[in-house]
Amino acid sequence: MLSIFVDEAAFGERTPEQMQENMRRWDAYTQQTVEAGVHLGGEGLAPSATATTVKFEPGGEQFVSDGPFAETKEQLGGYYLLDCNDADDALAWAKRLPVQGGSVEVRPVMDYEAVGSRVHSTGAEAAR
Repeated sequence: MLSIFVDEAAFGERTPEQMQENMRRWDAYTQQTVEAGVHLGGEGLAPSATATTVKFEPGGEQFVSDGPFAETKEQLGGYYLLDCNDADDALAWAKRLPVQGGSVEVRPVMDYEAVGSRVHSTGAEAAR
C-alpha cells in the first residue's frame, strides 16, 4: 500500500488550472498502474478538516472529536493499493507518484493467514 502524505496548505494556493494539470498527472499515473496490471484500488481523501476521530483509551473508553487526531504538518491525502512482486517493485511504483512535496509510506498489507485470522484468510463465511 502506498500511503500518500501531503501538506494540505499548498492546495489552497493553486489556481483551478494548476489543480487540473496536477490531476492530469495523477490520472496518468493511475492509468499506468491499471495498464501494468498492478492496480487493486486507491482513493484520494477529502481534506483533514472534514475528519472525525475516535480515540480509544487503554481502559476501553472512547472519545469522538472533530478533525484529525494527530497534530502534524502532513496529512494522509490518499492511497494506492497495488499488487507488487516485492518491496523493490513497490518502491519503484512509489517513486513514480506525481507527489510535489510530502512523502509516501510503502508498507505491505498484513498477512492475515500468518497471524491466524480465519475471517481474512478464508472469507467471512468461515467465521460463522
